[in-house]
Amino acid sequence: MPELPEITAYVEGLERTILGHPLERIRLRSPSLLRTWDPPLSEAEGLQVTGLGRLGKRIVWEMEEELYLVFHLMIAGRFKWARAGASVPAKRAHAAFDFPHGTLLLTEQSTQKRASLHVVRGEAGLATLDPGGIEVLEASLADFGAALTRENRTLKRALTDPRILSGIGNAHSDEILLFAGLSPLQLTRNLSDEELGRLYQVTRSSLTEWTERLRAEFGDGFPDKITAFHPDMAAHGKHGEPCPVCGSPIQRIKYADRATNYCPTCQTGGKLLADRGMSRLLGKDWPRTLEELEELKGR
Repeated sequence: MPELPEITAYVEGLERTILGHPLERIRLRSPSLLRTWDPPLSEAEGLQVTGLGRLGKRIVWEMEEELYLVFHLMIAGRFKWARAGASVPAKRAHAAFDFPHGTLLLTEQSTQKRASLHVVRGEAGLATLDPGGIEVLEASLADFGAALTRENRTLKRALTDPRILSGIGNAHSDEILLFAGLSPLQLTRNLSDEELGRLYQVTRSSLTEWTERLRAEFGDGFPDKITAFHPDMAAHGKHGEPCPVCGSPIQRIKYADRATNYCPTCQTGGKLLADRGMSRLLGKDWPRTLEELEELKGR
């Protein structure tokens, strides 16, 4: 799922591409995309795009007449800039947004259609879609600490909860926790002042670094190859590969449809974290350390 750095890349690409241009026509192929009915989507046709923004993990198009189109791409939704009047792909396409100088396609490369579009009017309508999480790059350490410890949650859940922090998801939380040297299962209220300060600094620096990387990658072009995984990531999606900090193999736990990647040496004092599925399967044979894991593999 695109997170703060990726959404920022989209917003900046859209600013270069459609800001100040009229949205001439909307061709909706997938009715499941549209989650509101009043105001109707057709009201956006003929209006000029006057602003682009981010609302958590959503992309906001500000139109004339105080109309807002709010997109949530979820895991597999993607924008692609194409020639004017380009046809809407027959498979896995949601809609086409036609401008005088080109067409913006919205696709979702998944059999499960989760991407959404809300049409709202006025700032009050827009506010109803805001989960309320603070913007980490704008927040003070005190604000960050207050938000994080308001409830006693695991760090992984707290970092990815949009009601607590805005724009952080599964991928970037893995990177943040690795370089902060903190377990994804550590409880927020158990953080020392030093750990909280370290987490605050690493969160800000990691999100800023990835934002700048994407700016350098896409330059002045449109970011039509945004993914939730980047090959240069250190922990996310790197199960079994060496940790770039210490060389230990990155481990993974799964809950529901979400995987958490971590380094036992850097983050958990050498202990392996057990997820529900594997720990139930192996029972007392569940390895507690990397050494026990290697012994299990050698059997």
